[in-house]
Amino acid sequence: MSAQSNLSIQDEISAAILEVLAAAKSNLNCEIPTSLTLDRPKNRDHGDYATSVALALAKPSGLAPRVIAEIIAEGLKARSDIAAVEIAGAGFVNITLAKGSQGGVISNILTSGKKFGNGNKLTGIKINLEFISANPTGPLHLGHTRWAAVGDALGRVLTAAGADVTREFYINDRGVQMDKFGASLQAAALGQARPEDGYHGAYIEDLAKEIVSANPDILKLAGEEQTFAFRDLGYRLQLAQQQSVLDAFGTHFDVWFSEKSLYDNNFFAHCQEVLKSKGHVFQLDGATWLRTTDFGDDKDRVMVKSDGSMAYFASDSAYYISKRERGYEICIYMLGADHHGYTGRLKALAACNGDDPEHNVHVLIGQMVKIMEGGEEVKLSKRAGTIITLEELVEKVGVDAARYTLIRYPVDTPMVMDVDVLRSRTNENPVYYVQYAHARICAVLRNATDIGIKYGADLIHPELLVHERERELIGALGEFPRVVAGAAELREPHRVARYVEELAGVYHRFYADCRVLPLGDETPSELHSARATLCSATAQVIANGLDLLGVSAPEKM
Repeated sequence: MSAQSNLSIQDEISAAILEVLAAAKSNLNCEIPTSLTLDRPKNRDHGDYATSVALALAKPSGLAPRVIAEIIAEGLKARSDIAAVEIAGAGFVNITLAKGSQGGVISNILTSGKKFGNGNKLTGIKINLEFISANPTGPLHLGHTRWAAVGDALGRVLTAAGADVTREFYINDRGVQMDKFGASLQAAALGQARPEDGYHGAYIEDLAKEIVSANPDILKLAGEEQTFAFRDLGYRLQLAQQQSVLDAFGTHFDVWFSEKSLYDNNFFAHCQEVLKSKGHVFQLDGATWLRTTDFGDDKDRVMVKSDGSMAYFASDSAYYISKRERGYEICIYMLGADHHGYTGRLKALAACNGDDPEHNVHVLIGQMVKIMEGGEEVKLSKRAGTIITLEELVEKVGVDAARYTLIRYPVDTPMVMDVDVLRSRTNENPVYYVQYAHARICAVLRNATDIGIKYGADLIHPELLVHERERELIGALGEFPRVVAGAAELREPHRVARYVEELAGVYHRFYADCRVLPLGDETPSELHSARATLCSATAQVIANGLDLLGVSAPEKM
């Protein structure tokens, strides 16, 4: 494996197999696959990697699987990073890595450091990642919290894959909800009953008091002027509160985009002209429509109503045009569970703009999160009066546990967070399990240093690392770049969380079976040094994986 390669050893060998097959295409007389994933045999006697591609190509080529397997084996024979290629059964190809190749994995990790796992698959691609679309009228709730964690992790993963990522928060600061917010604050400040369809959480009273304290003259205003003053001042305070909470959660945005700004300087009129020039805008019954049914939407969408007011889709269309005109090639929307219908309309909107909806628009729909504590579901927020807020979740379990747990599940599945488990310091708590593995390694390395064991990229001694657990650990470490690339390509950062959990398990098995530190008066040997170096590489990969999730890697616990 080449030093500081962007590919995992698995990907390098996969690419080599595809090259062998491509060179033999005239003999095979069939289409060659463009990608190939190697398996890791459960029984290490069967090698480090295995592939059944010979069986898959047998029927289209008309050749026996073992004949194709022999072509692969012959083509790989000259590679210095492979010790042996064996054909098993009907045509499985089992590959055993050379010891030097395993040493290359460790060396690559230690020389790359924090950059190990980074790749260039998305280099040159500018991505707008929009997550958390919220009204500035109250605290961020649990649904926002899931996106705060997952969206931030996805941004980190996409960046690690080489993309130029802009993280964007869409502020829903236009519409009647803002006026209701202002009226609610006004009523609270004046000691009056709040509007029935207004906002009723305890935070409204707190905001109203803060506004009056800083702006006492607001009480001298009358009617709508006073309502609008409460609305605008409350908006600034609530948005600042959301920004502060997200900052404390480790989630940071590059752009805070105001929906209201879409209508400044006739920008919406410009967007309407852009779409009209593409031939998909039409007038009907005095309203302005976009013919999204031309591209699979279930109905055409109103942009401007017959009374001249803007439909919500007006903002959707202008926002998309804004993103594209700001130079973003891919627009990722992370939406809540109640937005399933948006996928079709957003992709149709992109097509109306002349874009490729499958490339330029990606929509992720997040499902609900349930909080359990003491065996019962926690539903109410003390502050918001509705479902639990981001702040309250962090108060219960901490930033690391909240982030890790929210990220480790696929976003399209509902999830349950058990507060009691996440507070525990046991292996049932997944974030504790992974962080403990990192802290344990750091403790081992401190002890190694104390007794004079040296370790590092120049002290690998791969020829000594022949134990099954050592091979298993090295193989798992080598998978990290592929995992990161896959998480970026599939928009699934939970893959990184599951990987570091598996890696922690592999390390714990290695530690149980392979003594890293000498016993008693035993003299430290090159094997101890090699194993300490392997430990150091493992700590680096765990730390890199946790960093992609925005979770700390403690050295002591």
